[in-house]
Amino acid sequence: MHRRIIAPGALAAASLMLAIPVSAASHSPGAPGIGDPYYPAYGNGGYDVSHYDLRLKYQPATDELSGTATILAKTTQDLSSFDLDFLLDVSEVRVNGAKASFTTSGQHELVVTPKKPLDKGTSITVVVRYSGVPSTKSAYGFSTWHRTPDGAVAADEPEAAWWWYPSNDHPLDKATYDVSVAVPNGTQAISNGTLQSTRSQLGWTRYNWRQNKPQATYLTTLAVGKFDITTSTSEGGVPVVNAYSKDLGDNDGAARASIERTGELVDWLSGYFGPYPFNSAGGYVPNTTTGYALETQTRVYYSPKQFANGANSSLVVHELAHQWYGDSVSLKGWKNIWLNEGFASYAQWLWSEHEGEGTTQELADYVYASHPADDPFWTVKPGDPGPDHQFDDAVYDRGALAIQALRNAVGDDAFFAILKGWPQEHAYGNASIADFQAYAEKVSGKSLGALFDVWLFQPVKPASGALAKSAGEAFAKSAGVQPRSWKKIVAAHGAH
Repeated sequence: MHRRIIAPGALAAASLMLAIPVSAASHSPGAPGIGDPYYPAYGNGGYDVSHYDLRLKYQPATDELSGTATILAKTTQDLSSFDLDFLLDVSEVRVNGAKASFTTSGQHELVVTPKKPLDKGTSITVVVRYSGVPSTKSAYGFSTWHRTPDGAVAADEPEAAWWWYPSNDHPLDKATYDVSVAVPNGTQAISNGTLQSTRSQLGWTRYNWRQNKPQATYLTTLAVGKFDITTSTSEGGVPVVNAYSKDLGDNDGAARASIERTGELVDWLSGYFGPYPFNSAGGYVPNTTTGYALETQTRVYYSPKQFANGANSSLVVHELAHQWYGDSVSLKGWKNIWLNEGFASYAQWLWSEHEGEGTTQELADYVYASHPADDPFWTVKPGDPGPDHQFDDAVYDRGALAIQALRNAVGDDAFFAILKGWPQEHAYGNASIADFQAYAEKVSGKSLGALFDVWLFQPVKPASGALAKSAGEAFAKSAGVQPRSWKKIVAAHGAH
């Protein structure tokens, strides 16, 4: 307990300590961060969430959001208080039915003190009533809430939840979701998973979405606006829901020509990564001014700007690959970002080969040859890039190079067994680069420590032989030739 007791004498102090129940004395506050060195204040300690039930009402004209969040969790320590990551104005908090006291702390912490201390292993139900105007809130000098002409969007990485629901905001604490949103008639609300029902009453329509598989907080999305919604089912049986803002203008056709291929691309990726891990797929394009995409689980967020130069199926492949690598299997910590971006980028390389626009080896040779030894590109370590370089080009390109080097080292049979087996080995959980290396070594029967160190953790350009397909081969004669797919592949970098 972090308390300072001031008493006039030892006897008074002793008497005071005796007045504190033994059970309460062992309880302490949960940490205001989950322990990620990249983002020390993100997430929280002392509990693990299993489900979020969000019942919201949003008025696009004024950006007013009100809601009740019901959070099901279990304590992982004896707790006197705990934190939630949140920015909006809270009117009431209850823990297991009883009113709890609450205050704010730091840039984005809601500190909750339950009426009675909570023992370790206790199942808790936390109800938070709140309201506010998300666009007026900021933390650390930024906002991840994006207004549109007809509504708003919540989609960002590594944080987005604080602006619309209280949470334990870190990929380590995944949960299932029910998201119910009431909006004025004629406006739609889009979220993750499957649409369970809609109901209209007194000028408002309520949309009820459900995500029945564990989902990281940053992969949870909300979009309110006026959309054209399309539905279909892939040949492999995956339901697809896509949504396009009705005012995309010149980018509308290219966006649809890309995203309407989602079902085809999900089935194609399943051939490499195994069965699609969720019960729906799709994407949405709101009329935002942002320039990035995000692999929000089952319902990918795309910006209109990404289609200003025409259709880009490679970008869609990148975001859909994340459904396996990043969404189903999520990071234990943000330093493991290579497990997300390296593999999503490599999926684009595989698509390039499929489309006859450059093989994976040709792409690897081109990337390797394009960056001389003194290029700062090689100083970024994909296996631990640091928060300032988490989305650097090297995480994508050198990250994909590392995967090609792994393929060349273990051979295609073992490599594709690793590629498909990994998402099933850790389905709906969390993993680290060390876990992946151990799995790759188990499947291939080879020691891979030196390879992983050279490609992921050394801030220097690996020797050319490290990328060779066979002894004595450095890289292809066509290494200086840019593959036809390259510009579309690179577009995914800017997308993040």
